[in-house]
Amino acid sequence: MRRRSTDRAIGSFWLATALLIAAGPGTAHAQNYGTAPSTGVTSSPAGSATATAQAAPEAKPTFEIYGFAMLDIGQDFGRIAPNWSDTLRLTKLPSFDKQYGEDGNAFAGVRQSRFGVKSSSPTPMEGVTLKTVFEFELFGVGADEGQTTFRLRHAYGEIGHFLAGQTWSPFMDPDVFPNTVEYWGPTGMVLFRNVQFRYTAVDNGRHQLMFALERPGASGDQGVYADRVELSGISARFPSPDISGAYKYSGDWGHARVGGIFRKINWDDMLADDFDLSGDAVGWGINLSTIWKLSKASTVRLQYVFGEGIQNYMNDSPVDIGIVNTPQNVRRPIEGKPIPIKGLVAYLDHSWNEHFSTSFGYSNQYNDNTEGQAPDAFKDGHYVSGNLLYYPVPNVMVGGELQWGRRVNFSDGFEVDDVKAQFAFKYNFSWKLGGQ
Repeated sequence: MRRRSTDRAIGSFWLATALLIAAGPGTAHAQNYGTAPSTGVTSSPAGSATATAQAAPEAKPTFEIYGFAMLDIGQDFGRIAPNWSDTLRLTKLPSFDKQYGEDGNAFAGVRQSRFGVKSSSPTPMEGVTLKTVFEFELFGVGADEGQTTFRLRHAYGEIGHFLAGQTWSPFMDPDVFPNTVEYWGPTGMVLFRNVQFRYTAVDNGRHQLMFALERPGASGDQGVYADRVELSGISARFPSPDISGAYKYSGDWGHARVGGIFRKINWDDMLADDFDLSGDAVGWGINLSTIWKLSKASTVRLQYVFGEGIQNYMNDSPVDIGIVNTPQNVRRPIEGKPIPIKGLVAYLDHSWNEHFSTSFGYSNQYNDNTEGQAPDAFKDGHYVSGNLLYYPVPNVMVGGELQWGRRVNFSDGFEVDDVKAQFAFKYNFSWKLGGQ
């Protein structure tokens, strides 16, 4: 009953939006998706001659509706968990032989389709604008795993130096994500939209410095002790928000960026027995990234991340906390330990001309598993993809992509490869009111 009501509400929302678009005088224009991509990153230094030559015209309110409809269809030559058939999410590849049956599976879906609205409004404060964004897609995760359903992406407001709501964590560099077709993307990338309160101390076109308090969260692996009743009373607790920050330097060549995260993770033993399995850990990470414009047509996207207990900030990772044995401690024979992790992304995006583009590259993630994790726990992942995309007219993209992935288990010697061919059809829309 709840799903039917939700579907009816979303359907009514889409219908109202369609009527607005049909009735309004707005002009459609390309977003940063669906047209041949601009593969370079350009920045203008603060205080440029253009900016100071004449006074800026008075800002006016704007309201924009945007998004796209997208079909993914293809063939999986291996097998992945059924709810993830239209992705190459390496942690969802089988952890033992024939876990999901025989190889070979066709897939199709529209779960990448997206809808958003954004606005900007001048305020009584000179030079300060209020910006808001609300955006969702149809790719179900969590309790809605495998479904075509509402999934919130962004919901935030920004005024001056302050932002509050849900959007990209400062720990990640969203510009690193390559122009791929496959939804989930590189396994070694930091990618997390989180609820946060952010302060941007500097943002002048060349230098950007920001800090945020983010919603905490983590997961633990009970490993080989998962069936022990002594662990049934463990409850996670987060005594403080995660603290993140980033500095970015931009130029005509692209940008260089460093992000950081610090977090406190606690767990309490609520079971009244002879053991005290409570504990705590510190998670931390450093994320180094760069966007390097080789030419007007070619851009290199690089990222290297390392740290401990930061798996839930990664694009596709297992748990943050593992188990180590402490047999000398009778009261606490096992302890939790943050799992060290390293991630790498290296991609090239190239525009052949105004109608064709290509993106290809490699990504890796490595987890230094703790001794108490199960032998089939995820340890190492490799991800490769390459595509050719065609833009026949503005706001329309058709393309194909070949993907390869490998999962390596912790200690049982099992590893598995998967190859997928995916084709996509993408139709963008945008309608804007107001502005200059």
